[in-house]
Amino acid sequence: MIDDLGELVTCESFSGDLPAVARSAKVVGALGTRLLGAEPEYLVLDGVTHLRWRFGTPRVLLLGHHDTVWPTGTLRTHPWSVVDGIARGPGVFDMKAGLVQLFHALSGLADLDGVTVLVTGDEEVGSKTSSALIEDAARGLDAAFVLEASADGGALKTARKGTSDYRVEVRGRAAHAGLEPWNGVNAGIELAHQILAVAGLAELVDEPGLPRELATTVTPTVLSGGSTVNTVPAGARLGVDVRVATVAAQERVDTLMRGLTARLPGARVEVSGGPNRRPLEAASSAGLFALAQRLSPVPLTQAHVGGASDGNFTAGVGCPTLDGLGAVGGGAHADHEHVVVAEMPRRAELLRDLVGAVLGGAS
Repeated sequence: MIDDLGELVTCESFSGDLPAVARSAKVVGALGTRLLGAEPEYLVLDGVTHLRWRFGTPRVLLLGHHDTVWPTGTLRTHPWSVVDGIARGPGVFDMKAGLVQLFHALSGLADLDGVTVLVTGDEEVGSKTSSALIEDAARGLDAAFVLEASADGGALKTARKGTSDYRVEVRGRAAHAGLEPWNGVNAGIELAHQILAVAGLAELVDEPGLPRELATTVTPTVLSGGSTVNTVPAGARLGVDVRVATVAAQERVDTLMRGLTARLPGARVEVSGGPNRRPLEAASSAGLFALAQRLSPVPLTQAHVGGASDGNFTAGVGCPTLDGLGAVGGGAHADHEHVVVAEMPRRAELLRDLVGAVLGGAS
């Protein structure tokens, strides 16, 4: 497993480098072919390479991604290594160790009939080309197991917030800032009003006292506007990141965002974007987590997390979903990214038992 992990990590696969993602897909495909005894389908959508294995009539989906957030060349500063039982390297935790565990888990099953494996190439940039593939693969299945890395201490991820992304465009009117600023409509000032309005939306959605991990967040992010220092700005823009624990909260935020109105006479506000991933609510994972607890030789813990994954898509189409079955370690997207290698075969065994149990009719 360590050798296989090293092969995946040393083939860099930054999401923004499509040739690198294509090369990575070949390495992942070769690993899967060796351990599953079958070659994958290579699905190239808008230049992004995804892989899919299908065995018989689909009942269980195993889901992962092979792209990473690390720019090509990161190996020079973050080399692959295994020291004192800790593996390091770009993408080792998120989520190449999960892929290794996936293939080794399935290689231990006598019969793969009913299994679909989907490994996508654009999860880290919003799954724009793969979301439909994921939803189609998950619709009507008995279970989806997501090989994203675990939460702290190896906890399985039994709930994830849903995400929405918005762009607020403000239109004003340009004027000379020194000669006749009164003839302009300052888009920057209007944007300031909108930032404060957006930042207060979460308070209109949640009930008081909601735990932090379940609370709605509406966060102004990327800001821009204006053209020159001596011109009243005619345009300004705002990006907004939304995280919600329930579909109801997501819909409420969407209504509020689309209800934003201009405060300055003559200004206009336009809102685009919307929900990207529906929440993975705890009810979607409860049965599978209970099954995992029965199968595991050690106690399991669970976590609700703010980050989204492709498991949001599988849960969104009604497929029972259990996430965080991948690596145990930490540091996703950070310099200290690492994997505890001793946990890799244990997690693979748990996944193998889960898949076997669901295929055998367990619930």
